[in-house]
Amino acid sequence: MTEGASVGANGPWPVLDVQERRVLGVLVEKAKTTPDAYPLSVNALVTGSNQKSNRDPIMDLDEDDVLEALNRCKAKALVMKVIGGRVERWRHLLYETWHVDKVELAVLAELLLRGPQTEGELRTRASRMEPIDDLDVLRTKLRPLVERKLVVYLTPEDRRGAVLTHGFHDARELESLKRHASAAPASVAAAPAPAARAEPAPKADERVTGLVAEVAALREELNGALAQLHRANERAEALERQVAELSAGLTATRQELQGLRQSLGG
Repeated sequence: MTEGASVGANGPWPVLDVQERRVLGVLVEKAKTTPDAYPLSVNALVTGSNQKSNRDPIMDLDEDDVLEALNRCKAKALVMKVIGGRVERWRHLLYETWHVDKVELAVLAELLLRGPQTEGELRTRASRMEPIDDLDVLRTKLRPLVERKLVVYLTPEDRRGAVLTHGFHDARELESLKRHASAAPASVAAAPAPAARAEPAPKADERVTGLVAEVAALREELNGALAQLHRANERAEALERQVAELSAGLTATRQELQGLRQSLGG
């Protein structure tokens, strides 16, 4: 499938590289947790992509990395640039492209942000974006995603501590993930990780991150306004110079005319 081609409700789904997964996950997460700051500026996306909480792996992207990832996602009809305003902003198109509901998109976003995880970890983590009461509710939501290959189980579904991931890996990466997950003891996979048990706490961190993103966006808008003011001042100074030059030229012309009249006996 070529980039930009339409995708049906059942795929096939394009492979996403790690940077594309991160910016898409951040766009979904911030739209749900800090809607006042959404759509996101590039600066806010950089901050969200590099934050230390709710991310695996930790990344260090710059604006060029994020812009390039956004443009690749745009070619796949996954994001769009929002026109208008002083600061360039972006929003995702995943509801339309992937044909999912709010809870399903929260599940996919967590998988994009963290990669493979157990059902228990996924339920806890996705619940910070959309409520998922228990594992039975999660599995009900997972079933159509698995059937449509948006979600892939890396271990047997009936295994205790079953591990799953999103469906946007390439074949080689997916095979490597399956081997790694199958080699891990089921009891280890099922054991709740310390990060998962402490998951509700990052909500405050999410709010702080959202506020940082809003401040960054406001700073960008202020810088844009100052730049426009600076350009206006430069234009005004240029006009003042032109007026002064014209005035000087007019004075010289008048003097020449006066001298000409005198020489003609006027």
